[in-house]
Amino acid sequence: MVIRGNSASGKSSVAAGLRAAYGRGLALVGQDNVRRDVLRERDVPGGAAVGLIGLMARYALAHGFHVVVEGILYADRYAGMLAGPAADHRGVTRCYYLDVPFEETSARHQGGPGRR
Repeated sequence: MVIRGNSASGKSSVAAGLRAAYGRGLALVGQDNVRRDVLRERDVPGGAAVGLIGLMARYALAHGFHVVVEGILYADRYAGMLAGPAADHRGVTRCYYLDVPFEETSARHQGGPGRR
């Protein structure tokens, strides 16, 4: 499963909820975690995070895990990488884009009423 969306659209919250509901056997591959925490890299075309996210997803799938990849995941940088594991996956693959209006995103960043 892929969950994409703009900043503060709720991607991480949805992914965390899925993981909590499913429990063991679900690997969560977060773009921010890989990019910021593991590699300490900015989101740049051709960056190491793109390939590492793909490797992590494929590895987890190969070892019997369900996989959720979540992040902003700009199509021009990540589409090719995401297409590989999706095509190789023997089960159902779903991709979701959380479309939150700019005003709501702005309010969430400022800690306003829409902040969750």
